[in-house]
Amino acid sequence: MSLIRLNDVTVRFDSVQVLREAFFRLEPGDRVGLIGRNGSGKSTLIKLILGQVSPDAGTLTLENGIRFGYFSQFSELDGTATITEVLDEVFSNIRAVEAELASIDAAIAADPSADLDTLISRQGELFEEMDRLDGWDYTRRIDEALTRLGFDQAHRVLPIDQLSGGWRNRAALAKLVLERPDVLLLDEPTNFLDVAGVEWLEAWFRDFRGAAIIVSHDRKFLDSVVTRIVELENFHLHEYPGNFAEYVVQKQFRLKTLEAQFVHESELLAFEAEGIADRREAAKAASRGLDKKLSGIKKSRAPRPVDQIITEIYGGLHVKDVLCRVTGLSKSYGNKLLFRDLTFELRRGNRIVVHGSNGSGKSTLLRVLTGEEKADSGEAAWAKGSGVVSYNQMLADLDLDDTITHAVNAAPGSLAFAATRKSVARFLAMFQFSEADLKQRIGNLSGGQRARVAMAQCLLSGASVLILDEPTNHLDLASTQVMERALVHFPGAVVVVSHDRFFSDKVANRKIEFGADGTRAGELVVRAT
Repeated sequence: MSLIRLNDVTVRFDSVQVLREAFFRLEPGDRVGLIGRNGSGKSTLIKLILGQVSPDAGTLTLENGIRFGYFSQFSELDGTATITEVLDEVFSNIRAVEAELASIDAAIAADPSADLDTLISRQGELFEEMDRLDGWDYTRRIDEALTRLGFDQAHRVLPIDQLSGGWRNRAALAKLVLERPDVLLLDEPTNFLDVAGVEWLEAWFRDFRGAAIIVSHDRKFLDSVVTRIVELENFHLHEYPGNFAEYVVQKQFRLKTLEAQFVHESELLAFEAEGIADRREAAKAASRGLDKKLSGIKKSRAPRPVDQIITEIYGGLHVKDVLCRVTGLSKSYGNKLLFRDLTFELRRGNRIVVHGSNGSGKSTLLRVLTGEEKADSGEAAWAKGSGVVSYNQMLADLDLDDTITHAVNAAPGSLAFAATRKSVARFLAMFQFSEADLKQRIGNLSGGQRARVAMAQCLLSGASVLILDEPTNHLDLASTQVMERALVHFPGAVVVVSHDRFFSDKVANRKIEFGADGTRAGELVVRAT
């Protein structure tokens, strides 16, 4: 019996199409990776399942009694409680059994003449209930979840309202995985998790017996967890069995098949037109229309010459060999040492990925390098004229009243001034910005669309050094892939903090590792990859 069934579902918002004739089934044990471009309707599909959105046509059917667990970046918890109190409440039924067992022990100890047979019989029933609930070590499970998700003792005793947004998201995720619902609906669950936290979540999924729909851009996570990929594209749901790596291969075959089908259709229609001599002019017009249609399909389906577009943009960017010399850099917060005596050169072509656990000091290092924070000792000496831009600062500083095209093209020093309009247009098209999109005001965009604007600004800035802190968090897969190719071809230097292992493996040629094996606290290791 299917847990969730969508049959010929259509959804519109203010006459804007989101889903059209969508079919989908979720079976017990399914792990579905839901992918698609920003704004394609992934979150809408989740809301549809949760009953927050109603279909305009078609039907949605849910199995009776199904228990959902939903996580998004906006999950809400009791802000006055600590995370430990919130997670204790998840096991309230087990705690009730514990309390009754304690009362039986107290009754036997207080009155040896009590009805021992009845008490011992009830005690046996409660022991069986604890076994059924797997309740003997629930405190260990709470501690393991909090530890793996990065909660130190200080975070565990703070009211949730006093935690940052990222830590509140982690708290919501911890509660969700401990509740073990029948169906998990996860919207970007790996955002704000370090590598250890993501690996813990992957390991947790190996024991999870329910079904899941996971919206994620983390390709290694999808590879590890999902059993099939569902892509939301052109208002329809396209299914691919297997993990993300298998999806990539299958989609290539699908696109080639579609292209071949349209080619054959063109040939057959051409033969048909040749046989209608008395309507030759009409046939020619139809043929021109068909050729135009086919040309449009091929442009939208066939891979763009991405590398050529990128190298054209960066062809005029001249970068010094040595951009920054970091010497003896150290930083602490109170008694917590983050790093000390960090020394390295940042050179043209370096793509440094900074790894480490949450709270280890990765983002602090970036802020020290950009001058937003002062080091306790040491210095980062930048070469004269080496421009440095921060993607995260660009995202925070976006003018909501500005248009996309002005924001991207009019920034001082932008490569758009030296490149041809055609080159810039092709570059922005890779980031899914159409000519109509470019006229939109930034304030009307979604969070993911604003992230694409900031990333395009950053890559076209003309700076010699790009500083990025978790850049994949708000980008869809297509935009992340374009960013990866741009960073690989970028002639300057890149310093990036990322938990996305797939992204790191593709981009990095050097790494800075916090807490690497064999190092003492605060010491960093700089390695070539």
